[in-house]
Amino acid sequence: MSRTMSKKHLLAGLAAAGVLGVGIAAPTVAFAEDATPSPSASTRQDTDRQDRRAERQAEFAEALAKELGVPADKVTAALEKLHEQRRADRPERPSTEDRQARLKERLAQAVEDGKLTQEQADAIAKAAESGVFPGPGGRGHHGGGPAGS
Repeated sequence: MSRTMSKKHLLAGLAAAGVLGVGIAAPTVAFAEDATPSPSASTRQDTDRQDRRAERQAEFAEALAKELGVPADKVTAALEKLHEQRRADRPERPSTEDRQARLKERLAQAVEDGKLTQEQADAIAKAAESGVFPGPGGRGHHGGGPAGS
């Protein structure tokens, strides 16, 4: 009889564990779906990040001005001038059209080499044109995507 009791207890315990597991998993899954940022949330995050960066730069300029004993606007102007000089020294990024053309050339070579089928190459090119891949001109993180590398 104790053997029968223990099976009942085991089954009851398993049932309780299952209910508890579902009770914990369901809200977790729902929360994970809610936490996925939308494109508008991403735009807000970028704006917030830029605002915080501007605040840090202003604080830095003020602290530097105080340390050097010069007006903060002079320091800010000097930092902006240096920033513009560095930006001018950077090589210009290729346009979206140039990156897509380079990607198509690489895809054509991959088809020719037998690494991809033409259908696969067409699908990749279409995905790149529609902005599926992350990178400049597309959604997602900044950086070189397939066309920018």
